[in-house]
Amino acid sequence: MYSLIINGGVPLHGEVPISGAKNAVLPLMAACLLTREPCVIRNVPDLSDVQFLGRILTSLGAKVRFAGDSVAIEANRIQSFADYDLVRRMRGSICLLGPLMGRLRRAEISLPGGCVIGSRPVDLHLKGMRALGAAVAIAGGYVKARAKRLVGAEVFLGGRAGPTVLGTANVMMAASLADGVTVIQSAACEPELVDLANFLNAMGARVSGAGSPTIVIEGVKQLHGAEHAAIPDRIEAATFAIAAAATRGEVTLTGARPDHFHAVLDKLQEVGARVDRREGRLTVKGTRELQPSDVTTQPYAGFPTDAQAQMMTLMTQARGISIITERIFESRFMHVSELARLGADITIEGPSAVVKGPTKLSGAPVMASDLRASAALVIGGLIARGQTRVRRIYHLDRGYERIDEKLRRLGARVKRVQE
Repeated sequence: MYSLIINGGVPLHGEVPISGAKNAVLPLMAACLLTREPCVIRNVPDLSDVQFLGRILTSLGAKVRFAGDSVAIEANRIQSFADYDLVRRMRGSICLLGPLMGRLRRAEISLPGGCVIGSRPVDLHLKGMRALGAAVAIAGGYVKARAKRLVGAEVFLGGRAGPTVLGTANVMMAASLADGVTVIQSAACEPELVDLANFLNAMGARVSGAGSPTIVIEGVKQLHGAEHAAIPDRIEAATFAIAAAATRGEVTLTGARPDHFHAVLDKLQEVGARVDRREGRLTVKGTRELQPSDVTTQPYAGFPTDAQAQMMTLMTQARGISIITERIFESRFMHVSELARLGADITIEGPSAVVKGPTKLSGAPVMASDLRASAALVIGGLIARGQTRVRRIYHLDRGYERIDEKLRRLGARVKRVQE
């Protein structure tokens, strides 16, 4: 197991390339199961989650080959049973349900695991499959689904905390090979779903409306192979943008899509950071005097829950009181106690965190609880005086490609050490 040792107090300066989006690549890889023909996905980040899904696809019978930033997948002969011990360890593996049902009309997948950030039920995924005509049950820790045929239907996917992203992806993929027309109402609108729709259409599907609350899928008889480049990771971009503001540095994000994380950039400008979009380049520059702000996480295109922890770290440096409210996951404040070890003054009041600043953070050993909490603690270490050790960084490696190397390119004093 590895840790990051950070000697903070150094502003970040320079350029950092933004990798392909993990949350786009995982459904794209799963979609390759919908055809017997070879598919190639480019701009694939080298992440443990991506490699892990490759192992799961291999266990299903697909041929998976990684080369550089591409992955070639050929699913000529596959089975419907996904290995329990593999699937239960990764939340994103639930995205296999839709393509297995579309291709084979049956699926048997263990209930998935992932970060401990609150309840993330799969009920909307199951609702979507049932609407298309599948018989679905949960037994022995497995989701078991079967259908003689899938038939297009109108499916409402709104949930307690908003639309389901992977649930929308699953219905899109299954419905692509269903009989008739499927209409998803209250669909998730994330850019990653637009990316998936573009890939499905390149394979011969007929998907329209992706990126809006209503998606229409006209089922086709079969899909063919295709090549596709995944979009850049908006959460990685948001993380480096926040880190630039937090360290009072200046960082240019190459390859980022500002239109995919407007809400984060808007908040950064609100607190006093300079955001410069010019000639296809995005530069974020910090300021010595940061202003407090109120942030509420919302479904896209609102402020993303995946950037909440990082923003909280930034707000410890603002002059005044900031209120950060989490509306997506009820247990996504596990980073607060670890930020307190660095000297942060944060109080939890129901779904909100009250952040008082500015506080002088000082280095300390901290423990990461999940992927985005890890990023928040890294930013805290970059701000803090002295040395910070961030333990359990396997969470970071699930979602940030070589983050320690990228930070060193920006001047940070960061090294990876084995426990």
